[in-house]
Amino acid sequence: MKKSIELIISGITCSSCAAIIQRDLDSDKRIYKSFVNISNDKALVEFDDVNISDSEIIDIIKKSGYEARIFTDKADHSTDKVKKTKNIFIYSLVFALPLFYISMGEMVGLPFFDMSMMMHHSLQLILCSFIILINIRVYTSGFPKLFRLKPNMDSLIAIGTAAAFIYSVLVYINLFIEDHHVYFESAGVILTFVALGKYLEEKTKGKTSNAVKKLIGLQAKKATIIRDGKEIEIEISRLSKGDLVVVKAGDRIPVDGFVIFGESTIDESAITGESMPVFKEKNSLVIGGSINKTGVLRFEATKVGNDTMLSQIIKIMEEAIYSKSPIQLLVDKVSYYFVPIVIIIAMVSFFVWYFLGFGLYFSLTVFISVLIIACPCSLGLATPTAVMMGTGLAAKRGILIKNSTALEMANKVDVVVFDKTGTLTKGKPELVEIFPFDFLNEKTLKIASSLAVNSNHPLSKAVKNYSLSQKIDQIDIDNFEEKEGMGLKGFCKQHKSMLLLGNKKLLESEGVVIDVSTEEVFDRMSSEGKTPLFVTHDKKVVALLAIIDDIKVSALKAVKKIFSLNKEVYIITGDNEKVAKAIAKKLNINNFFANVFPGDKAKKIKELQKKGFVVAMVGDGINDAPALAQADLGIAMASGNDIAIEAGEIILIKNDLMDIPLSIDISRFTFKKIKQNLFWAFIYNTIGITVAAGLFYSFFGVLLNPMIAALAMSFSSVSVVANSLFMKTYRY
Repeated sequence: MKKSIELIISGITCSSCAAIIQRDLDSDKRIYKSFVNISNDKALVEFDDVNISDSEIIDIIKKSGYEARIFTDKADHSTDKVKKTKNIFIYSLVFALPLFYISMGEMVGLPFFDMSMMMHHSLQLILCSFIILINIRVYTSGFPKLFRLKPNMDSLIAIGTAAAFIYSVLVYINLFIEDHHVYFESAGVILTFVALGKYLEEKTKGKTSNAVKKLIGLQAKKATIIRDGKEIEIEISRLSKGDLVVVKAGDRIPVDGFVIFGESTIDESAITGESMPVFKEKNSLVIGGSINKTGVLRFEATKVGNDTMLSQIIKIMEEAIYSKSPIQLLVDKVSYYFVPIVIIIAMVSFFVWYFLGFGLYFSLTVFISVLIIACPCSLGLATPTAVMMGTGLAAKRGILIKNSTALEMANKVDVVVFDKTGTLTKGKPELVEIFPFDFLNEKTLKIASSLAVNSNHPLSKAVKNYSLSQKIDQIDIDNFEEKEGMGLKGFCKQHKSMLLLGNKKLLESEGVVIDVSTEEVFDRMSSEGKTPLFVTHDKKVVALLAIIDDIKVSALKAVKKIFSLNKEVYIITGDNEKVAKAIAKKLNINNFFANVFPGDKAKKIKELQKKGFVVAMVGDGINDAPALAQADLGIAMASGNDIAIEAGEIILIKNDLMDIPLSIDISRFTFKKIKQNLFWAFIYNTIGITVAAGLFYSFFGVLLNPMIAALAMSFSSVSVVANSLFMKTYRY
C-alpha cells in the first residue's frame, strides 16, 4: 500500500548532502519517490509500506551518514537550529578573537605583549583546540562521509582545517618540519567564519518558509458548536462533519461549511488574497481560517480536518517546497560530483606548487584555500529558496502552485487554452429566447423541461430554471438517454413519439432534417453568441431555444494581459463554430476549437503540442480533467469540480482569470531570481577556486588567504538566500 512520511534529517550541510541522500533512497526499488530539501532539512518519502517500513527508510538515511526522525509537529521547527548555530558561532568567537589578536595583532598595529615563540604558539594551540571542540560536529560529520566516499561540505572544511591544525602542531613540537609558520589562527578563524555563515544561513532560510508558517498559524485551535441546544467549546480535532458551528464577531472560522443562519462580512484575505471583506448570508460558503468581522453566523461543517481548504492549501504548499523542477535536478547532479572534484583540484594544486619549489607552507595554503572556498552551499540553496518564495508570493495572492515543475512551466508556456463554459463565462447559462415553429411556447417548454429535469448539464439547468419560473408542467418520459456532447433523448409515454433536446450533432445522429428557415434562425442565434438548442417531436423541429452564458468581467482583461506577455490564446468549446467565433470576437481572440466533444479536448491539446507549443489548459469541469492532465500546465478554477482541481497543477482560489497572467509573471520573476542565484553561485565557485588554486599568483602575485576564503564561502550562501528574500518586493 502506498504511504508517505515526512522526515527531519540532521547533518545536511550542502546540496551534495541532499543529492547523496536522494540517490541512496531512490536506489531502493521499494521506494516510489523521495524529495530531499536543503532549504528546510526535510525529506518527503513515498513508498510501499508492505515491503518496507518507516524504520528501514530511516536506516537507509543513517547508512548514508545522516540522522533522521519522523516529523509530526507542523509548528515552526527551525527555531532550535537557529539558536544552536548562533551559540556555536558566539562560543567560537569568544576564543577566535584572542586567537586572532595573538597571531595577527602586531601585524595590524595593535598593542602587543612581548612573549617567546613557544608561549606565542602555545596560546594559539590552546585557543584553536577549544574552537575545534566547539565545532567538533564538522569533523564527526565530514570525515565519516569522506571514508564512505560520499564527501560533503563538512568533509572539505574538516580536511582543510585538520591539515592546518596538524601541520601547526608538527611545527610546534618541531617534528619533521623546520618552519616557524603555524596555521592555528587560520584553522580557528575559518571554523568561526563557517559557524557565522551557518547561523546567518539558517536565520535567512527560515524566513523563506514564512508563507507556510503563516498558513499553519491560521488554523483555529477550538470551535464553538451547538449540541443538545447548548453552546459548547471543543478542540478542533473533535469537530465532525455535520456539526452546527457558531462563530461570533472577531472569531476565526474553524472549518469549511455552509451558513444556516445569520449575516456577516468575512475577511478571507489570508486564504484567497482578496483584500475586501466578503458578505455572507444563508447558503453562503465559509472557509476555515478566515475571520468573521461583524455579525454572528451559524453554519454546518462540511469539511473538517485534512479536508478543509486551508489544510489542502498547506498540503499543496508543502508538496511544492519538496518538489524539484528540471533546473534543480540538474543542479543536484552537478552538486553530487562537485565535492569529489574539488578535493581532486585541491590535491593537484598542492602537488603542482610543491614540486615547482614553492615549499610546503605555500602549497598547504593553496590546498586549504581551495577546499574552504569551494563549499557548494550557495549552489544548493539557489533554486529551493527562490521556489519557496515564489510559491509563497503566489499563495498570498490566492494562487496555489502544486509543484516547482508547474512554477517553471508557467514561465515556458507558449499557448493558453481556455475552456469556454464556466471558465471564460460565468457558468450560469440562462434561457433568453424561444423561437417556436409548430408548437406554442408552453408545449415546447413541456418537452424541453421534461428531458432537462433528468440532466445536470449547465444548459439543462438553464432550461429547468426557466421552466420552473414559468410554472411549466412536465410530461412522462420513457427510455431517457443523455448523449455526451450532443444532448438529451427520450420517448413521450402519451404519444409514443421520440423527443430530442440538443445540438445539430444530436439531430444528425437521429436522422432529423433541418430545413432552411430553421437553419437561418440557428445561424442568427449563433452569430449573436447564443447557444441554440433544438427541440424536436417525432423527428420534427418544433422550436429553437437560445441560451446565453455571460462572459466574466475579468475575461477580456485577462486575455489582453496574456497577449502582452507574448502568449497565444485559444478557446475550446462544444458549441458550434458560429457561437465560438462570436465569443472569440468579443474577447479579441483569433483561435478557437469548436464542436469539440468533451472526450476530445485532450486530443486538441496534443495537436498543439505536436506543433511544438508548450500548452497551458484552463478549465473547471469534470470533462476538462483529461485536457488539464494532457497539457504541459493545467490551471484549474477552485470553484470547479474536485476532479478538475486534482488534475490541475495551478489552482486559482479566487476564480479570477486575471490570476492567470499573474501566475505567469510570478513564474518569470521567480526564474529570473533562480538564474541570478545560479549565475552568482557558479561564478563565485569558478573564480574562487581559480584564485585559491594560485593561478593568479604567477601573474599578479595574488594568493588567497584561507581565512578570507572561509569568510567569502560563508557569505556567498547568505547572499544567495538574501537575493531570494528580496522577492518580497515583487509588484505586479
